[in-house]
Amino acid sequence: MGFRNNLRRCSGVGVTAAMALVLVGSAAAPVRAATLIRMGHVAFPGSLIALVNDAYAQRVNEALKGKVELKVFHSSQLGSDEEMLKGIKVGVLEMFQPSTIMSTVDPKFGVFEMPYLFKDRGHVKRVAEDPQVRKELFDPLPEKGLRVLGMWENGYRVITNNVRPIVKPEDLRGVKLRVPSGVWRVKMFRAYGANPTPLAYSEVFAALQSGVMDGQENPFSQIWGGKFYEVQKYLSLSDHVYTPAYAVVSERFWKTLPPDVQQVLARIAVEVGDFARKEGSRLDTELQEKMQKALKVNEVDKEAFVRASKPVYDEFAREVRGGKELVDRILGLR
Repeated sequence: MGFRNNLRRCSGVGVTAAMALVLVGSAAAPVRAATLIRMGHVAFPGSLIALVNDAYAQRVNEALKGKVELKVFHSSQLGSDEEMLKGIKVGVLEMFQPSTIMSTVDPKFGVFEMPYLFKDRGHVKRVAEDPQVRKELFDPLPEKGLRVLGMWENGYRVITNNVRPIVKPEDLRGVKLRVPSGVWRVKMFRAYGANPTPLAYSEVFAALQSGVMDGQENPFSQIWGGKFYEVQKYLSLSDHVYTPAYAVVSERFWKTLPPDVQQVLARIAVEVGDFARKEGSRLDTELQEKMQKALKVNEVDKEAFVRASKPVYDEFAREVRGGKELVDRILGLR
């Protein structure tokens, strides 16, 4: 109903009252809601991944109050890594936090599956901030429907199982080992003699409890969050792979955001990378101490594992274009 019709209907009340009616009607008009961003991940509450996602959401919501509302969905509530990745690519999900599965998006991400690649978390930070690494890995992704805003942490991985302590690669011979989706983790453990099988994180506890799988490999926080220590006997401190995690946004959704919102989301994602690595270091110490009460813990012969890993590096250099150069670049940042 237009302004003139309002005046006619209110002629017995007077023009002043009619104007008041119009102003009240304008004030009652709905206010534009903040843009909702759903951020999904597969980890359980209390894990490093959950802590980092929650920290990112808190910082974003404080910085962009009224413009953006970022909600985190943990424990595969929005689907498995594979399902969320598909959703991101077609724009039906705004953000998620993957790890190993990124090697299925671009084979070059398999570089982070190479055993004993990183010296320490300081080395990881230098790699995350290196312009050449970012150009090789992150710049091509928008054409594939997604964008990496920051490199966070999943962490250094260790092995648990119910068969025997793992000291040397040959101790893995015949062990049915759950691994995440990613061809290079499978190749690595086959080279060590294990029988690796990709399986969704949400299904791991049941597989270990039932004996379908003998063991698994994960960072301490993922083992703790999944309560795998309740259904395992041995913990071997292999630190065989450091896996990053990534703050990933749908490129289709990204293009709908104002530049100022994009800048804040990207800036905070980089800042949270430092928080993730600091928390990862803290949790490694705390959770190892806790799990020593439930599991038999042993050191491993890392030199033997490094020697057994050479065929994996050789195959990566052969199969992935630019793979050797990328490995050399990362090693050069130690």
